[in-house]
Amino acid sequence: MSGGRRVQKKKSSGTKILVTILIFLIIIAGTLLAMKIMQNKEKKEEIGKANTTKKETQEPKQEEKKEPKTFAGNKRPVAVMIDNNINAMHQAGFTKADLIYEIIVEGGETRLMMVFKNQNVDKIGPIRSARHYFLDYALENDAIYVHYGQSPQAKSDIQTLGISDINGINESITSFWRDNTRYAPHNAVTNTKNIQAIIEREGFRTTSNKGNVLNYVGEEIELEEEKEVVKTNDTNTTSEPVEKVINLANSITIPYSAYNTVKYTYNKETKTYTRYSRDTLQKDWNTNKAIQVKNIIITKCENSTIDSYGRQTINNVKTLDGYYITNGKYIPIKCEKTSRSGKTKYKDLKGNEIEVNDGKTFIQICPLDSKISFK
Repeated sequence: MSGGRRVQKKKSSGTKILVTILIFLIIIAGTLLAMKIMQNKEKKEEIGKANTTKKETQEPKQEEKKEPKTFAGNKRPVAVMIDNNINAMHQAGFTKADLIYEIIVEGGETRLMMVFKNQNVDKIGPIRSARHYFLDYALENDAIYVHYGQSPQAKSDIQTLGISDINGINESITSFWRDNTRYAPHNAVTNTKNIQAIIEREGFRTTSNKGNVLNYVGEEIELEEEKEVVKTNDTNTTSEPVEKVINLANSITIPYSAYNTVKYTYNKETKTYTRYSRDTLQKDWNTNKAIQVKNIIITKCENSTIDSYGRQTINNVKTLDGYYITNGKYIPIKCEKTSRSGKTKYKDLKGNEIEVNDGKTFIQICPLDSKISFK
C-alpha cells in the first residue's frame, strides 16, 4: 500500500508541475500578445497623427469669415434730409447714422442726408426740405425718404419716381415738432419712433432685398495703390514691374464754396476721422460727442443753377472721379452710376469694386472744381 501511495504522490506532484508550467506559459503568451496589441495600437496612432499633421499642412484650416455689422439685415433703411447751415449746428442723429451724404445746395450751402438702418434715435434734425438729386441716393439705398418741405423739382420727382416719402410739414406737431432751443427754419425735428408709426400708417414696405450700395467687409482693409513702372532699358522683362504706392490721408480738406469747407483729421489710436465743418468741430446734438467716421468717399460732380432762387442740379448719372479714404490712406476711384435709381459702383482704377471697412461712412459729393487736398 505504501508503495502505491508513493507512486500516486509522484504522479500528483508531476501534474502540479505541468499545470504550473502551463499557466506560466499562458501568462507569458498573454503578456506578449498584449504587448503586441499595444505596439500595433501605438503605431496606428502615430500613423494617424502623421496623416493628420500632413493633412493640416497641405490643407490649412480656413478661419471663419468675419461678417460686417453695418447695414446688416433686410430692414428697409430710412433717409432723412438734414440742415447743414451754421445755425443748424450741431445736428442730432450723427452718432446713429450708418451712412451720410453731403451735397451742395443753393447759396454755396450744403445739406446732409442721414441714412439709418436698425437704429432707434430719440431726436433727428434739424430736418429741411427735399432737393430732387438727393432722391437718387435715397432710391439707390431703397430708403424711405423723410423731409420737411420740398423744392418744386423734388415735389415733381417724388410723384414721378414713386418715392416712399414722409413730408413733415403734412404731419402733426407731435410727430414733427419745433425745438424751442433753436429758431425756425433750423429747428424741425422728429424721432425714429414717430417715423415708424407713419410708415405703418402709410403701409410702406418695411423690408428690402436690394442689398447695400457699399461693399462692406468684416476684415480690416489697409489701402495701397498699385502703379505700373515702365523700364525702357530692361529688354528682358516679360511683364511690367509693379510699384506699391501709399497715399497718406492724415488730414483732408474739401471746399464746397468760399465759406463752406469740410475737414477731417485722422486719429491713429481709434483709426477714425474727426469731422469739422466751417472750421468748427462737428458734434451730435443728442450726445455732444464729436463725429467720428471710419470711411470717407469723395465724388467730384458738376453742379449748376436751375432757377432764380439759386437751386442746384448735379450731373451724376455717369462715371465720375473720386477717392476712397480709410485708416489714414486714400486711393483714387471711379464712381459709376448708370441711372437715377441704380446703385453707384465705387471701383478702383483696375475696375474692381472697392471693399469698404465696416463702420460709419460719409459720402462727399462735391463740386467738380473743388480744390481737395490731402496731408
